[in-house]
Amino acid sequence: MARAIWWAALVAGASYFIAVLGRWDGDAVHIWKTSGVALLALWAAANARGTDGRLIAAALGFGALGDWLLDAVGMLQGAAAFATGHLIAIALYLRNRRPSLSGSQKLLVFGTVPLALAIAWGLTRAAEPMLMGAAIAYTGGVAVMAATAWASRFPRYRTGIGAMLFLASDLFIFAGEGGTLAKSVTMWLVWPLYFGGQALIAWGVVSTLARADARA
Repeated sequence: MARAIWWAALVAGASYFIAVLGRWDGDAVHIWKTSGVALLALWAAANARGTDGRLIAAALGFGALGDWLLDAVGMLQGAAAFATGHLIAIALYLRNRRPSLSGSQKLLVFGTVPLALAIAWGLTRAAEPMLMGAAIAYTGGVAVMAATAWASRFPRYRTGIGAMLFLASDLFIFAGEGGTLAKSVTMWLVWPLYFGGQALIAWGVVSTLARADARA
């Protein structure tokens, strides 16, 4: 059953790109958008056997809520849901810190936040001050999430890269909103990076926890 939910999530998330390219809108489209990450959250919840499993399910659940709120209600409400999910994910990753990091890994972990903030500032500095401030503040939260994911014990080539893809998707959103890139360009990048990142995060965390549970 859980495996079927995983595949349903991938189909729902990947197929939504059709709606992105078609620039479709409406209540049914909003639900379609939400379904991919919502099913990832359901899959994570179905596999949860402890606190960490519930945390990743909750983080994904707030991501799904953010997907819906952004289009159905407003950007502020959607950003608040995503920020809540990032805080939960950060708590999860800090609970699962990697015992040691190499020099290059430390450089990436500690360089992610300032670099992301500088990029967000550069992408939105010509926009309205309120948009620029909101973009920088939100980017800080996503960047901390990505940095802690990379420093966690979860697989870097799944969870770590997935978190970095999530961060990149948000920076491309700001590039479109700030006028640095045309939205006709960023629409090809934002959803694939975002949903691909969420799927990799979920896969890396849930599979690692499942192996640990099997050994216990």
